Amino acid sequence: QVQLVESGGGLVQPGGSLRLSCAASGIIFRLYTMHWYRQAPGKQRELVAQIPTSGSANYADPVKGRFTISRADAQNTVYLQMNSLKPEDTAVYYCSALRGTRYWGQGTQVTVSS
Repeated sequence: QVQLVESGGGLVQPGGSLRLSCAASGIIFRLYTMHWYRQAPGKQRELVAQIPTSGSANYADPVKGRFTISRADAQNTVYLQMNSLKPEDTAVYYCSALRGTRYWGQGTQVTVSS
């Protein structure tokens, strides 16, 4: 049974930082490209960042220079470090694992507000 479990969300003030984690089980983690998506109320789910099994990560334009995706294959975990957070970053953040089949986590809420 595949499970992706996100954690680390919460309420943060504008300009603050959060680090999201996604722990995977039931897959050979090192073989999967990992993604972070987000979905704000009333909006479609959008790609935030992706990290392949090897090579460089890619980021959506709104988060370039502020967010960093990384992976620890030995711990079956992918991270999203979010700095200089803005109110428009408020969303439910989902991790995803892709290798032919895509798997999703349940999401973690990030709220950026003063």
